[in-house]
Amino acid sequence: VQLVESGGGLVQPGGSLRLSCATSGFSFSSYDMSWYRRAPGKGRELVARITATGGSTNYADDVKGRFTISRDNAKNMVYLQMNSLKPEDTAVYYCNAPLSRTLVLGSWGQGTQVTVSS
Repeated sequence: VQLVESGGGLVQPGGSLRLSCATSGFSFSSYDMSWYRRAPGKGRELVARITATGGSTNYADDVKGRFTISRDNAKNMVYLQMNSLKPEDTAVYYCNAPLSRTLVLGSWGQGTQVTVSS
C-alpha cells in the first residue's frame, strides 16, 4: 500500500488549497478513504471520509461547510478541497483507508504540510 500526499503549502487566512493523495498497491475502489491531520502538539484526527463509491461523505464539525472530500476511482486518487482556511487548520495532512475507528489500511505517509498564516 502506497499513499502519497501533495498540495500543501503556506496560505493566508481565508485562502484555499486542494490536497491530493495518490494511492497504489490495493483495490482503491473497494475502500472508504479518509483525510486526517495532525496539528503541532496534538494527536492525529479525522478530518473527512468518503465511501468507496463516493456516494457519501462526512466531516469533522470544525471543517463542515469549508472542506470537501472527493475521489476519482479511475485514477486511484482522493482529494481534499479546503476553503476559508483558518490558522487552526495548520497541520500535516494525511490520507489513508480507514478499517475501523482506530485502524487504517496503510502505513502513514509523509503527509503534506498546510500552514495558514498571515
